[in-house]
Amino acid sequence: MAFAEEEVPLAMKFMADGGNNTEEEAAIAMKLTETGGSEDEEEEPALPVNLLEHHGGSCSEEADGGLGGWAAAGASTLSVHHDHAPPPLSATAEDVPGARMRKPSGRYILAAHRADEKDGLCREISHAPKPKVTYRVAGWVCLEGCPSVDGGHPVHVEVLTHDGARVGGGVLVAEPGKWAEIKGAFRVDEHPRRAEVYVHGPPAGVDIKVMDLRVCAVDKIARLRHLRKKTDKVRKRDVVLKFNRRSEEDGADAEAAAAAVNGASIRVLQVENSFPIGACISKSSIQNPAFVDFFTKHFDLAVLENELKWYYTEAVQGQVSYADADELIAFCDRHKKPVRGHCIFWAVENSVQPWVRALNADQLRAAVESRLRGLVSRYVGRFPHYEVNNEMLHGAFFRQRLGDDIDAHMFRETAAIDPAPALFVNDYNVESANDPNATPDKYVALVTDLQRRGAAVGGIGVQGHVTHPVGDVICDALDKLAATELPVWITELDVSAADEAVRADDLEVMLREAFAHPAVEGIMLWGFMQGHMWRSHGQLVNADGTLSQAGNRFVGLRQEWTSHARGTVDANGHFKFRGFHGKYVVELAAGAGGKQVRRAFDVHKGDEPLVVDMNL
Repeated sequence: MAFAEEEVPLAMKFMADGGNNTEEEAAIAMKLTETGGSEDEEEEPALPVNLLEHHGGSCSEEADGGLGGWAAAGASTLSVHHDHAPPPLSATAEDVPGARMRKPSGRYILAAHRADEKDGLCREISHAPKPKVTYRVAGWVCLEGCPSVDGGHPVHVEVLTHDGARVGGGVLVAEPGKWAEIKGAFRVDEHPRRAEVYVHGPPAGVDIKVMDLRVCAVDKIARLRHLRKKTDKVRKRDVVLKFNRRSEEDGADAEAAAAAVNGASIRVLQVENSFPIGACISKSSIQNPAFVDFFTKHFDLAVLENELKWYYTEAVQGQVSYADADELIAFCDRHKKPVRGHCIFWAVENSVQPWVRALNADQLRAAVESRLRGLVSRYVGRFPHYEVNNEMLHGAFFRQRLGDDIDAHMFRETAAIDPAPALFVNDYNVESANDPNATPDKYVALVTDLQRRGAAVGGIGVQGHVTHPVGDVICDALDKLAATELPVWITELDVSAADEAVRADDLEVMLREAFAHPAVEGIMLWGFMQGHMWRSHGQLVNADGTLSQAGNRFVGLRQEWTSHARGTVDANGHFKFRGFHGKYVVELAAGAGGKQVRRAFDVHKGDEPLVVDMNL
C-alpha cells in the first residue's frame, strides 16, 4: 500500500517576479503546490539572464580595452587578467536551483593603485532592474598587495541608482590571496533611469580582483520546488499505524485482529508541530483583543519584547521591578505558552541605561553580579532559553570595561544559577550578507571563543530583521552556523515592505528557508500587528484586526506544515501516511457498530518509517 496523501493539500499562493506572475508561471506554481513538483523529471534549466551582460548594445570588450563595461571608481586603475587556477564552485552552488551553474571563467578585472576605501570599480547595469523584483548579486573577489591580516578585509558590492541611492548589495570579509564568493541582493521600488554596481571596501593600497560578477532575478518558483523537496526530507517521516488486539487473551490472533479492522475508516489529525513558531508580546499588546486572538490561535510560545531587559526592570539604580514581566508571564501561563528569556544583558552601549554607563569598573562589576543573581534566580526553571548578552557582534560595552572574559562569565554564572535553560547568543544581519561586523564566520568565532572560556553556549540566535531576502544567501549563513552543531533559532523575524504582496513574499522566503534547514529548531516573530511593532510596514495583522497578505501567507504556511490524512485500514491491519514531526491523534471507526476509537501518538525525527502499535 502506498503512503496516504495529506488531506486537503494547501493551494498556496506563490508569487513570482515580485507579484507579477505570467499565466505560465502561475500555472507552474499551482502545479508545484498541488502535486509537490516533479523534480525527478525536470529539464535542465537555462542560465538566468545576467543584467550586467550587453545584449546587442554598443559597448564591447574590444572598445574599452577588454574591460567589459567596467570603469574605475575614484583613484584606481583597471586592467584585465586571467587566473589559470580559478576558484572552484562553492559548496552551496547546488543550493541555487533553477539555473545551471557556470564554472568561474578565470578572467578578472584588477583595480589597482587605490588611494582610499571608496576607490574601486563600477559598471552600469545594462538592463534596468524591474521594480519590486528581488535580484541576486554574486561573483568572486580576491585581494592582493597586502599582508595577511587576522580576519581579512571587507569587500562591498553595492547597487546604486541614478541618484546615488544605495538599494542593496552584499559584503564579504576576504582573506588576502584567496578567491572568495561574494553574494548579496537588492530591489528597487520604481524604475530607475540608470543603475550600477560598485565594488570597494579594502584599505588604500590593497588591490581588488573581481571575477564573473552577475546580477540575476531570483527564480522563486525553482526555489520553491527545491525547498518543498528539502522540507519533505527534513521535517517529515513515513508512519505505519499497526492495529493489534491488546492481548492474546482477547481470543484472537494477529490475523483476526487485522481482519477486525480491515477496511475501517481512519482519520489522522496533527494537533502540534514539533517545530515551534512564536512571537514577542508586550504589556500594551496583550490589552488588544485582536492581538490576543491571533497570538493564541497561531503561535506556540512567546518572548517579552522589552519587559525583561535591564534598562526596563531597573531604569533607575536600585529601583528594580519585575511587575510587568510577571504580568506577561502570567498571561502566557494562562494560555499555556512557554516564554523565552530575553535578555539578561545587552552589549551595545546605546542600549545600556545611563546610570550603568556612568559606573566605574568596580561598580559595574557589582551591578552585573546583582543583575545576574536577581533576574536568573527569580525565574529559575521558567524559561527554556536565555539570550545572555545580546548583540555581541555589534557591541562590547561590558568587555571594554570588565575584560575579555566577562561575556563568558555571564554564561558561566547564568548556568550555575539555573542549569536548565539553553543559553543563546543573539545577533542581527548574520543571515543577510550585508554587514562586515556580522558575518557567519565571525559569529562562529565568537561562539568558539565563548566555549573555549567555559561558556555553555546552548544555541545560536539569528534575529532576522530582513529586507529583500534571498534564499541561498540565507541558506549559506545557516550552513556555516550549523557547523557548530548547535541549534539555531530565528529569534526576531520581521520583514518590512510597504507593498503588501512584496512583504508576503519576503516573509515566505524567510519562513521557508528556516523551516527547510535541519539546523533551525524554531522561529520567533518580532511582532505581527500594526501598532505593536517596532518596525513599520511589517504587520501580518492590520490595526483593525484584518489580515494583511503577509498574515494570510503566514496562516497558509502553518496549515501547509500540518499533516492530516484519511483513508481505510488495509488487510494487514496497517494504515500508512507521511507526516510532519509532531503530536497526532488518530480516529478509527471499528467494528460493525462503527464504534470510534481515538488514540494519541508522536512522530519524531528519523530516517526509517516509524511503526506505531495501536492496541485496540
